[in-house]
Amino acid sequence: MDILTEALASMRTGHPASVRTNGRAPWGLRLPPVAGAGFHVVLYGTCWLIPLDDAPPHLQPIPLNPGDVVFLRDGRGHILADQPATPAEEPNAEQFRAGSPIGSVTLGGDGPETSLLCGNYHLDQGRPHPLVRQLPEVIHLSTRHGRHPELSAAVQLLGSELENPRIGSDGIVPTLIDALLLYILRAWLDDQPPADAHGWAAALSDSAVAPALSAVHGDPAAPWTVESLAERAGLSRAAFARRFAALVGEPPMAYLTRWRMTTAARLLRESDAPLTAVAARSGYGSEFAFAKAFKREYGQAPGSYRRQARAA
Repeated sequence: MDILTEALASMRTGHPASVRTNGRAPWGLRLPPVAGAGFHVVLYGTCWLIPLDDAPPHLQPIPLNPGDVVFLRDGRGHILADQPATPAEEPNAEQFRAGSPIGSVTLGGDGPETSLLCGNYHLDQGRPHPLVRQLPEVIHLSTRHGRHPELSAAVQLLGSELENPRIGSDGIVPTLIDALLLYILRAWLDDQPPADAHGWAAALSDSAVAPALSAVHGDPAAPWTVESLAERAGLSRAAFARRFAALVGEPPMAYLTRWRMTTAARLLRESDAPLTAVAARSGYGSEFAFAKAFKREYGQAPGSYRRQARAA
């Protein structure tokens, strides 16, 4: 079971939104916060990503080069500019031009040009999966000098399709942008030195915890116990529980309940399955027991949650 894919899918509330941003120096763009997670890909040229004045002190201006990718976990507002000192303007609808496969924004003067793919992934930040919650607020990845070859290939394909749209580009570009999120997080995880990795970065490759997570994600409805998961991990019950909690951030049964509720919420949003079927696929023997657990977790009955999600 691909835990990274499952964790992200459980948070998705819609398709990514994106636009191509073309700036000629001097240029600066103040981007407001977005719901979900933001991202930027430098197609060509250079620029800076600058935190707003109210950002935490540890977030500093970042110089960006061709092929660089930035992921903003919480969709925090920020500035993009050719230089840190360049004044930034608010987004202006008049600068936007509809296009295929995506629209574009053009701004600035008549100096050197930088082109970026900018956008956001619609992720439910109200109930983030702990794997995403443990990510840094800003992830900056370089694809130069042979680093992250798969991410680099995705960036090059996106650049090619946006520079020279052809038949099929309208389908290819959204698919590549959707896949880009997985490439970004995979590249970041690959960057974590095994000796220094902690939390979910370590859990996904841990010889005991990873098999247990795969089992829970693969079949959340199974009657898992700490003992049965420890058996898969090849550890005693106590040793497994300590190791799991240390890396995942919560005890095995607490995570199992979380994932069952996450699975149920996704089924309610994305399917027409009756509540009895949702309950069974989430590990509950009766609709009543499921509804009680769901309301405790989400603060509303499953049917009400489904209607609200459909309306949204």
